[in-house]
Amino acid sequence: MQKIYYSIGEVAAILGENVSLVRFWSDSFPKFIHPVRNAKGNRIFSAEDVETFRQIHFLVRTGLTLEGVARKLRDDRASVARDLKILDSLKEIRARLAEVRDSMEQ
Repeated sequence: MQKIYYSIGEVAAILGENVSLVRFWSDSFPKFIHPVRNAKGNRIFSAEDVETFRQIHFLVRTGLTLEGVARKLRDDRASVARDLKILDSLKEIRARLAEVRDSMEQ
């Protein structure tokens, strides 16, 4: 079951990045990320926001600038989502192959 809202720390853990970077990206991409504030005033993010963070993380890792990331999300978000899904599938296949290799070594 997927959570409704994620704390900034949970988003940072999902991405493997610092909380400060998540906060920076949240402030840098207000057209794409829409945090809600809880009763304490902390930012909480929807599952859609988390997916957007994953896309930003992916695009930054490919070498795009923040301006380039914003342009790509605005103009061709479907291909970014597709590429990220392919990458996730490849990581899953790699993990399964590593499990098979490890079981064969025993």
